Amino acid sequence: MGSDPAHLPLLSDQPVAAGDRWIYSAGCNVDADLRDTDRIDCELADLDRLAAAGARVAILSHQGSHRDGTARPLGHIADHLARRLRRPVDYVEDNTGAAAVARAHALEPGQLALFGNTRFHAGEERNDPALAREFARLGDRVAVGGFSKAHRAHASNVGLVDLLPAYAADSLVEEITALTPWTGVREDLFSVAVLGGTKPEKTVHGLAHLTLGYDLVIPGGVVLNTLLRAAGHDIGASELGGAPERCLRVATEVLARDNRAEIHLPDHVVAVDPRTPDGVPTLVAVADGVPAGLAIVDFLPRPDILTRLQDPGRDARAVVAGTPSRYLDGHGRAADLLLRALRGPRWHTLLMGGDTVADLPWNGPSSTGGGSALEYLATGTGAVLEALTRHRTGVRR
Repeated sequence: MGSDPAHLPLLSDQPVAAGDRWIYSAGCNVDADLRDTDRIDCELADLDRLAAAGARVAILSHQGSHRDGTARPLGHIADHLARRLRRPVDYVEDNTGAAAVARAHALEPGQLALFGNTRFHAGEERNDPALAREFARLGDRVAVGGFSKAHRAHASNVGLVDLLPAYAADSLVEEITALTPWTGVREDLFSVAVLGGTKPEKTVHGLAHLTLGYDLVIPGGVVLNTLLRAAGHDIGASELGGAPERCLRVATEVLARDNRAEIHLPDHVVAVDPRTPDGVPTLVAVADGVPAGLAIVDFLPRPDILTRLQDPGRDARAVVAGTPSRYLDGHGRAADLLLRALRGPRWHTLLMGGDTVADLPWNGPSSTGGGSALEYLATGTGAVLEALTRHRTGVRR
């Protein structure tokens, strides 16, 4: 199962000559406050190698989403790249059209430029072929980084791979390799997945697949809310994310089938009035239901689960994909208890996703990919990896 990095066309295997025109597909989805820059910093070594060899590099990246109007200019990313690379990185607002192409062609050997946010285009997130062809005019070959969007078939990654010679950057390969210890069924390890946050993939991929390969799944956030609703509990005004009905179908199917994993459902949750999130939290028994005006923001892990985590009885591994509670709003009971246990001497614990790593107090192993890392753990592949594999084998769309 999956996309073995050894089967991908690799940037590290390609000679780079002065004057070569490259497009670098990055995943620098970082807010202007630069609170966490891992998704930028992971691209530095590949960009430095290209520039040092004299390549002319047009960088394409994104921040936010066109769908919800959160896409913003990327000048802060260009500034950060310039500081870290210690070389100029121009910022070009346009990324399509004659002016953008002229600016890409005007790059000098060894020069880098970050072009505008790809998600200003509606066609980026639906992999519009016309938009991909526009992006392809910026260079002759593609280096694919951006592991954080490796599960997304977008115009600036999969679309480009299907048009130009394309190669996996070291940043992409390193992320895949780092995830290997957490993939597959391991009879020799006690395996735990903590699933939280608000994104649908935590349910659609994480809950659906990791319950079949891991020993214990601890849901939080929208995953927990959806499971409680599927189990027939009242959840009041609790958040259900961007694809509530799809996630509810998955949760209902998971609860109805035989799973390898035990699914932890708490006896008590913490709820607040969402209109006054700074108000006094209320401890609610799940069996009693969450009152209509309250929303779940945290939960109390059951004592038997904490005991198992504190002493798993053998070597153990865990992934934390998504913040299990509203941690930055001061609701950190579940997250603090779980992370304290998962720091134990027998645990190998990985935090996945930019928001998860930024939100939680953690200095151990982490992955810049949230949804992409989760999909890779669940399925062994992703849209970008499949496109690169097609490219190497000569199967093109």
